[in-house]
Amino acid sequence: MSTADRFQTARSTLLVDRFMTSFIKIGGIAIILAVFAIFFFILIEIIPLFQGARVSPVGQRQGPAGDAVVFGVDEWGRLPFLLQEDGTLHFLPRDQEPFSHRLALAASERITAAAYDQLHQHITVGTSQGRVLRVVLGYQSRLLEDGTTEVLAAPQSAEAYALGEAGLPITAIGFGESHAAKLVTILQEAADGRQRLSAAAFTIARNMLGQVRIEQLWERDLTSLLTGRIDQLLVDGKAEHIVVATADGEVSVFAANDEGVEIFQRGFRPFADLPDPRIASMHYLNGDVSLVFSSVGGANRIWSLFIDPQLQRRQYGQTKVFPDTAGAATVYARSIRNKAFLLASGNQVSLRYATTETVRWQSELPFTVADAVIAGKYDRLLLRAPDGVIHEYALRDPHPEAGLRAFFGKVWYEGRAQPEYEWQSSGATDDFEPKLSLVPLVFGSLKGTFYALLFALPIALLGAVYVSEFMHHRFKIIVKPTIEIMASLPSVVLGFLAALWLAPLVENRVPSVLICLIGLPLGALAFGALWTRLPRAWRSWLRPGYEFLLFAPVMLLIAAVCWQLGPPLERLLFGGDFRQWWPQATGASFEQRNSLVVGFMMGFAVIPIIFTIVEDALSNVPPALRSGSLALGASRWQTAMRIVVPTASAGILSAIMIGFGRAVGETMIVVMATGNTPVMDINIFNGMRTLSANIAVELPEAPHGGTLYRTLFLGAMLLFLLTFVVNTAAEVLRQHLREKYKTV
Repeated sequence: MSTADRFQTARSTLLVDRFMTSFIKIGGIAIILAVFAIFFFILIEIIPLFQGARVSPVGQRQGPAGDAVVFGVDEWGRLPFLLQEDGTLHFLPRDQEPFSHRLALAASERITAAAYDQLHQHITVGTSQGRVLRVVLGYQSRLLEDGTTEVLAAPQSAEAYALGEAGLPITAIGFGESHAAKLVTILQEAADGRQRLSAAAFTIARNMLGQVRIEQLWERDLTSLLTGRIDQLLVDGKAEHIVVATADGEVSVFAANDEGVEIFQRGFRPFADLPDPRIASMHYLNGDVSLVFSSVGGANRIWSLFIDPQLQRRQYGQTKVFPDTAGAATVYARSIRNKAFLLASGNQVSLRYATTETVRWQSELPFTVADAVIAGKYDRLLLRAPDGVIHEYALRDPHPEAGLRAFFGKVWYEGRAQPEYEWQSSGATDDFEPKLSLVPLVFGSLKGTFYALLFALPIALLGAVYVSEFMHHRFKIIVKPTIEIMASLPSVVLGFLAALWLAPLVENRVPSVLICLIGLPLGALAFGALWTRLPRAWRSWLRPGYEFLLFAPVMLLIAAVCWQLGPPLERLLFGGDFRQWWPQATGASFEQRNSLVVGFMMGFAVIPIIFTIVEDALSNVPPALRSGSLALGASRWQTAMRIVVPTASAGILSAIMIGFGRAVGETMIVVMATGNTPVMDINIFNGMRTLSANIAVELPEAPHGGTLYRTLFLGAMLLFLLTFVVNTAAEVLRQHLREKYKTV
């Protein structure tokens, strides 16, 4: 070859080398950019979860001045109304002329009390003549030819109820409706200050002609059961409880049943620890499980129903404490869509969320708030001033149930005896309280990873050491590819086997599995100790690297013996059934799909990855180090454990971290083999739910852009950060080990 040809070849090689160098750099930069793009995409999805409510004014409308008995709005937030003492309903549309409707009252009769049910859009009123009427507002929406929607109202009187003392004015009223009866409770007051508290249950029947027949089931006078002057009265929407507050701040609860009324809980004081314990306002939160109290000094607390662990019965107890308002919050409005509520004191307005115990929005307005209502879709606030002007505000608060406290703190949910971590994203009713704690999912991810690595690491590490340092080369070229093929098994297949084959097998033979886990390592140690004590002439029958041919049958025999010892041991120690003995002895549950099953099968999936990388790291240790160690008189075991393994420690650590990432991110095995129960329990015979499995299960059904949807992205971010932090720490340690053993 001429000099010119040699130069041309070297030049083309140089060009290819430069191209590949640039290509690799660009590819590496592209991968880094892709990772950061994924990070920022997830970040953009989760940022709205931590934003507060945004409230902006959108308009005003003029209504009648003065006090109103009821201030409400339709479910679309388009047509507010006022009910005045003379029985006139004023409807105030934005783009139309106001219209009114007068209830059928006598000339001198006035409305002295009212209970407004915003969810079902009806009002129960009590009059100055002791009458009780129920009015259905009759809201309807109609689509117009121009594509806009018109909201109409056709109020009508539904029923009239007779209870209490005839002719005595009603000062407070409560109404609740169950599937069986309607519960009406009234407070009447005579001119001399005498009070009468009455409760009655009614059934409503309609004949084929539409005529209504009201039948009274029972009536009770509750006045004698209370001490002190009655100040406020509530009845829950399910017609189960009557709540009465006295002027000195004492609250009593009565339970209604088919026979009448009985005392449920009496004599508790929400503000007993304050200098002035009087109650300024008392209202139900959406769902009618919690009571929202405000004191005359501005304190705001929530009492909820739960089962007291000591008394072993349901009762109200304090669960939430909010920041104080500027003064007594006499104006209250609740959302019928979630657990939000609004308090107003003077010109200060505060929108709060009960579950997370947070203030979503608070402001001082240029007018005094006389009444307030939250639209049914939780997108409008309507505030009425004493001069009759209704101020309308647009509300943008798509994720009130989110926040750091909801995701990572203990929350006292309704019906729970104490604050706890819990994940339950959906429920059966609209007043369900979402439970979005990610702590059980993080715990489940770490728990599953722990049991998987507990099973995989000893087998993978020791197997790699044996194959690399002790097995003959002719067998190594067969064993290593075989184990690597294990990594190609789809995780869905492993999950299927875990759920339908391994889980029932382990469930029926737990003692056998436990004996094998103990017996096999002890048997291996015993066999190794025995083998080293045999005469050298006997051991020389097997060439170095062929020992496993004798060892494997012995291990199979030990495994078979341990497996057969399980049933006799179960009858001897566990009463014949380990599944029943375990809950009785430990108080922990026993589930068929549990952490033990996950550890076996997920460990099986992790073993090939760890084994391959560790074996490669061990094989890359320079042969001169082995030869020098053996030449100085060290045994093969001493050489492997004191020379080869420390030298390859950086690669071994990398293998462990990659195995950790594989276990943390595993989805299908966990979905199919754990039962997917988000519990925080270290019990090995209980399941778990991991972050990855939770994303796979719930993301397909999560509404796009909703709180659950973004919370699942937050779970993905936690996985991202978990693996990033662990891998970063591992890389720092790997570099330290690499510097210590610079031969690799």
